[in-house]
Amino acid sequence: MTSHPGVGGDPSTIAICVPARDEADRLPRLFEAIDALVAPPGISISLCLLLDGCTDESAAVASTHARRAAYPVHVAAVARADANAGVARHRAMRLGMSALAAGGGVLLTTDADSWPDRDWLVATMGALRHADLVVGDVVRAGPRADAAQNRIELYYARLFTLRRRTDPVPWEAARTHHHASGANMAMRAALYTRLGGFPPLRQGEDARLVDDASRAGFRVRRDAASIVHTSGRRDGRAQGGLASALRALDRDGLDAVRVAHPADQAWQYRAHALARRAFDSATLADLSTAIGLTTDHLTGVARDAPNAEAFAMRVVPAPPGGMRHVPLTVAETALATLEAAVVPAKAA
Repeated sequence: MTSHPGVGGDPSTIAICVPARDEADRLPRLFEAIDALVAPPGISISLCLLLDGCTDESAAVASTHARRAAYPVHVAAVARADANAGVARHRAMRLGMSALAAGGGVLLTTDADSWPDRDWLVATMGALRHADLVVGDVVRAGPRADAAQNRIELYYARLFTLRRRTDPVPWEAARTHHHASGANMAMRAALYTRLGGFPPLRQGEDARLVDDASRAGFRVRRDAASIVHTSGRRDGRAQGGLASALRALDRDGLDAVRVAHPADQAWQYRAHALARRAFDSATLADLSTAIGLTTDHLTGVARDAPNAEAFAMRVVPAPPGGMRHVPLTVAETALATLEAAVVPAKAA
């Protein structure tokens, strides 16, 4: 089996890291859910809340909760600046690292408008025994049905299932999902440090960190047993985040939604699977023919890659002709054809 870079650390301490900007109305729901969490045996837990330039009563709400909380609460505040999800989440994670034991521990991150299931910690820590970074499922809640968003998410869930049927990996969960969200993510502090933390992006910082982990050769597990619920609000804090997407759907409907063509993505999935086999067997000729790169180029990438995961994520290019984008309805039909044709591969 392919080796993976080590990121040791004491798993007996957990810091739950949460950035919050003007969330006084929603923090009580999060706090109630954190207090109700089932703690894995022998593990100490703390909640680390980063108040990101709050101008409402968030600080007072947090202070009141800290006096009666089931777990220790660490609160820090920074001056208000332009909203930047990556900066805020990184600051929350740094606060979490300061709360962990000297030997390290596990960082979990979620959002102030979210609330985890009672078994969140048990499910997430169980998943972390099989992988380096765990991304749990995120389930929207709220008064609106959001049928259009449900349809989009179902499409991406099907697409990720196709990915793992085409390119299986031994550390993946039995029940997966498609998210790469900072609303539900866990890793050892040592790995967070190795990756350099969440990048300072206004949005998409979570997906970038997941991509960085895969490219570095770490095992990313998307585990649907780890569940966090999140609001379906339209007044989100992150520019270009879920709230913005929901507003756009309300305004424009599904007719305006375009996605990458699943046939082009499936080409990459097949290439990832072939690249893993090529790396492990040190035989690059077939891969060279399949993806149109010279064996010299592939040899150079393989030399710098610590394992097959890193090699596959680094070497596979855009599909021939580029990544096409098509209306969701077209993609759904094309995906159905691919689902019917694919034969599940065996994990490496």
